[in-house]
Amino acid sequence: MRRSIVNNPEDLVPEALEGLMLSHPLMLDLHEEHRFITRRRPATDKVGLVSGGGSGHEPLHAGFVGTGMLDVAVAGAVFASPTALQVLEATRAADAGRGVVQIVKNYTGDVLNFRIAGEISGDDDVETEMVLVDDDLATDTGGEDGPGRRGTAATVIVEKLCGAAAEAGASLAEVAAIGRRAAGRARTMSLALSAGTHPGDTEPQFTLGDDEVELGVGIHGERGRDRVPFRDADGLTELLLEPLRAELELHRGDEVLAIVNGLGGTYPLELNLVARSLHHHLADAGVAIQRSLVGSYVTSLDMHGISITLMPLDDEQARLWDAPVRTPALTW
Repeated sequence: MRRSIVNNPEDLVPEALEGLMLSHPLMLDLHEEHRFITRRRPATDKVGLVSGGGSGHEPLHAGFVGTGMLDVAVAGAVFASPTALQVLEATRAADAGRGVVQIVKNYTGDVLNFRIAGEISGDDDVETEMVLVDDDLATDTGGEDGPGRRGTAATVIVEKLCGAAAEAGASLAEVAAIGRRAAGRARTMSLALSAGTHPGDTEPQFTLGDDEVELGVGIHGERGRDRVPFRDADGLTELLLEPLRAELELHRGDEVLAIVNGLGGTYPLELNLVARSLHHHLADAGVAIQRSLVGSYVTSLDMHGISITLMPLDDEQARLWDAPVRTPALTW
């Protein structure tokens, strides 16, 4: 039986957003009616950035509101898209007169509601561009039917690079192009040792035997594309890395940005072990990790699992990645 730290499950998301705002009173503001977080002091004379989606993936997205990343993050219920009205009000709040880039993970409800909000925003003379993040290699079927690859941890990269470009004064088209290029080059693979449990539920979304690993899981607890035998940290890392290397066609001399991401129930000790393995595996192949993040940034409630995201890195992307950022979940 899994217990959660909640009051009323129905109030979990708004109460958590309030807690985040109260913990960062100089940085964040909460708009309760439409359930979105903004910067306490709205930026001026820059392209606005808005993102969002279902809750349960914290610190994504509200944890990345601040200087150098998002202007606004809008939250749906757990694993459910925010409504078009919420996104519309969030998009309006993000506008500082130079247009708004919507960063959207590729899930049907999110895409639909952000698209509707973008169209209505146009009637208010708020110009918008959508950047779709679809990095999950496990859902790459190669066909044109269906929703396509899911959006997962590459969202952090897109939000960071777009945020830096917007802060530096790039135009709406330029910021969107930087985001689309990053989304097009990043890929992610995930695995789980155990599934997450919805707040208020007592059972996880799926069960695994002690000797099993779910390979290719999604961040909503979606089942993977394969179930494989359990193995040690080096073996688990290799399970995720090999399809990424093949897909990205990485060769000796290439440089990448890497994210080792915990899915909610994974210890930092475990994540650093995977990071170690990733460095050694790629070094053996002559591929250098030039920039990296290790931590839980895009979670799936309390899922015990990891994801690895890789993106070939060029000089412009490295400069944008290195630019200053100050948010609750990412600061340098």
